[in-house]
Amino acid sequence: MRQIVLDTETTGLEPKQGHRIIEIGCVELNNRRTTDNHYQQYLNPEREIEDGAFDVHGISNEFLADKPVFADIAQEFIDFIRGGELIIHNAPFDVGFINAELKRLGRQWGKIEDHCTVIDTLVMAKEMHPGQKNSLDALCKRYEIDNSQRDLHGALLDAQILLDVYLVMTGGQTDFLLSDEQPGNSQNSRETSKLDPNRPKLRVIKPSSKELEAHFKKLETVDKESKGNCLWKKWEEIS
Repeated sequence: MRQIVLDTETTGLEPKQGHRIIEIGCVELNNRRTTDNHYQQYLNPEREIEDGAFDVHGISNEFLADKPVFADIAQEFIDFIRGGELIIHNAPFDVGFINAELKRLGRQWGKIEDHCTVIDTLVMAKEMHPGQKNSLDALCKRYEIDNSQRDLHGALLDAQILLDVYLVMTGGQTDFLLSDEQPGNSQNSRETSKLDPNRPKLRVIKPSSKELEAHFKKLETVDKESKGNCLWKKWEEIS
């Protein structure tokens, strides 16, 4: 299964206000393993970058002056993502900008959804962690993923970080193998740990009435913040 983790940087927040893409970054997963195949392109947006956007990504108008416009790279970009499954954090933002760029080129280009499917990891995170912060930085902290190089946003860097987050969110990755290595090699294989059948039983400590009361109050808060989607509360209601 071919998946492409994608991120963009832009001149501002709203494509409807004429803001444009200035960087596209993509990294490839094949059967949940990273490959050497990635795509990165800086773009001349043919307009000025807002100060607020520059503060986020640090990409200047001067740096982009000699870069290609989107029309110049549209075909190679579509060829790279075609038939894959795009993984994007807050997908409506990036998809909205890409579709706005494709629309400028003509109806024959269609929409990004005509060329591939899209998964939004922000939606996934909100379902998994209702009532909590689910920005990319927050997920990195929650999953103990190193994002120390992320002083400024960059499309390719953020795509690489999101790839690590996505793998952990969807079950992790058991082995980090090089492209010419196969599962089962002696240095990559892992022994299955078995529990001692004669081990002592675990001690069960029951919560006090005050602890239970605090627990249920916390569940009510989470349920309210998630608009009735607190999984722990639903489980306790049916158990």
